[in-house]
Amino acid sequence: MSKKKWAIVLDDSKCIDCKACTVACKMENHVPLGMYFYRNWVAERTKESEFPMIKRMFRPSQCQQCENPPCVHVCPTRASYQTEDGVVLVDHEKCILCKYCMTACPYDARYVNEEIEAIDKCTFCYHRLAEGRIPACVETCPPKVRVFGDLNDPDSEVSKLVKMHDTEVLKPEKGTKPKLIYIKR
Repeated sequence: MSKKKWAIVLDDSKCIDCKACTVACKMENHVPLGMYFYRNWVAERTKESEFPMIKRMFRPSQCQQCENPPCVHVCPTRASYQTEDGVVLVDHEKCILCKYCMTACPYDARYVNEEIEAIDKCTFCYHRLAEGRIPACVETCPPKVRVFGDLNDPDSEVSKLVKMHDTEVLKPEKGTKPKLIYIKR
């Protein structure tokens, strides 16, 4: 049996900017309150068209859980690392706050968590995966924007969505091979 390849497929056309994903993440992962501390976020964009037919769209994002993570490659203490199943994590005990990983990440997905005195980021709620549960942001999303699963399992919902739809990743030119996959609309 092949190892797991966790991914999230997002249909951002369903996003209503309710911020349930952000709140669930903060609560689940004890992210400090404050405007600059996020493991995930929702960006607003405007679909190009002529007034008055302008359409606001929302794009949820977070750490892209790259297959080729530049943050891991530059970490001098190996605090940033990749698990056997490809999830990128930070060992807070090894982190020296050099911020090389923050600079290397093309997605701005890391921040300094002053409470733990280390860099922090989305972990795909790795502690929940060990319990057979899905990430909090996926579980709590009312319009079901996010779908989590194993891309190596052809019967998983994420594999089926990727086969069924035209998809894209953010900044493909960076060669990071993100595992946040967006359905094109």
